[in-house]
Amino acid sequence: MTNNKSPLKEVASLFFKLGCIAFGGPASHIAMMEDEVVEKRKWMTHQHFLDLIGATNLIPGPNSTEMTMHCGYERAGWKGLFVAGGLFILPAVTITLFFAWLYVEYGQLPEVEPFIYGIKPAVIAIILSALYKLGKKAIKTTELGILGFLTVAACLAGVHEIVALFGCGLLGVLIYFAKMSRKTTQSIVPLFLLQIGGWKILFTFLKVGAILYGSGYVLFAFLDAELVSTGLLSRQELIDAVAVGQMTPGPVLSTATFIGYQLGGFTGAIAATIGIFLPSFIFVTILNPLVHKIRKFPLLSAFLDAVNAAAVGVILAVCFEMGRETLTDWKTILIAVASLIMVFYFKKVNSAFVVVGGAILGYLLTLV
Repeated sequence: MTNNKSPLKEVASLFFKLGCIAFGGPASHIAMMEDEVVEKRKWMTHQHFLDLIGATNLIPGPNSTEMTMHCGYERAGWKGLFVAGGLFILPAVTITLFFAWLYVEYGQLPEVEPFIYGIKPAVIAIILSALYKLGKKAIKTTELGILGFLTVAACLAGVHEIVALFGCGLLGVLIYFAKMSRKTTQSIVPLFLLQIGGWKILFTFLKVGAILYGSGYVLFAFLDAELVSTGLLSRQELIDAVAVGQMTPGPVLSTATFIGYQLGGFTGAIAATIGIFLPSFIFVTILNPLVHKIRKFPLLSAFLDAVNAAAVGVILAVCFEMGRETLTDWKTILIAVASLIMVFYFKKVNSAFVVVGGAILGYLLTLV
């Protein structure tokens, strides 16, 4: 298919759209990206997309947002990296900022639960579709299949996903050494330093953004320690802020925008947003050029293969937990089954329509 758009405009259009409709957390965001970037647009191979997921899981920050940056870079270079990340974040931040204003003015949030009720089971179907495609590439050998299974078991048993990923990577290295004894060299990582002056809100969220591993929901624990325990925010305000992050599209870290508004109005919202997302832009800027190089070294490639298998396992564990929490009655099961039929049998259907369809069906079924 011929596309007359420039690569940068393609990146801008795609990731702004995803920022508007990507509900359901990192696993669903990545599933939608895989559908758009690999299946429909052929910007990269399944294998390279999987390598980027594996590498992204090893650095701090919101994984799905960092994946948008990687995809933007692959299509349109450094400009694409910043455009993709910025436009993916923008809708969530804008909506969250509006909710924050409503919350301050009226003391409550708008009622959107009937729509979220239908979106969640639809998102599970989208994740399973992507998991099937990525799993076929990641599980290349019986050993990698076993490592993926062990990761699922570890995550469901309560092991932190980062521990599971690194542990699986190290097991992959041990398997590599068991097969062959070849030494490799390592490349020097360039240091990209970006300094920003500011005030307490910005540095609070900058610190959190620089050390936040795994799911964006871990943000709750960090902010509880940073803000609630110090008396800057009530626990109810924090709970409401996380709720906003969950019910808006895009990254759940837009929660920072809501909290920043509570602490310092519009200026505080901007400072918190910059602080929480800035480290991700820096980390991805450093990491992306290295992913291609990793594949050239057998030892590092074995580590990345194992991490990729573990990443598939982590997504499967997340999907299982989401299903257990979401599929609680016949209505949600019906929405999930209908969504599964759409994504597996009508493969040309855009995931955005699956999300919107789930929202509408969820709303209609709550009236029954």
